[in-house]
Amino acid sequence: MRIVRSKKYTTSLQEIMKFISFDSKNRALGFRNQLDKQISNIVNMPYKCRKSIYFDDEDIRDLIYKGYTIVYKVDEEKSTITIAGIKKYKAEL
Repeated sequence: MRIVRSKKYTTSLQEIMKFISFDSKNRALGFRNQLDKQISNIVNMPYKCRKSIYFDDEDIRDLIYKGYTIVYKVDEEKSTITIAGIKKYKAEL
């Protein structure tokens, strides 16, 4: 499977990186590098993360990483995993 990052995801990640870099540029780069590793691991088991709480679709999953939810869609026909977005995780009360 091939990983495709949406423009929305890329833009949101850049904003997060900018925010983290106010504290430490090295921490921001570390966050991105570790997140990229987590995303790369999805290829091995695309359904290992939970079904998305935002969508009623078994092919849309939520990867949780350091308080962020990364939403992605598995498309087995096209053999792609599309990273749709990233947002700060908020538990619904």
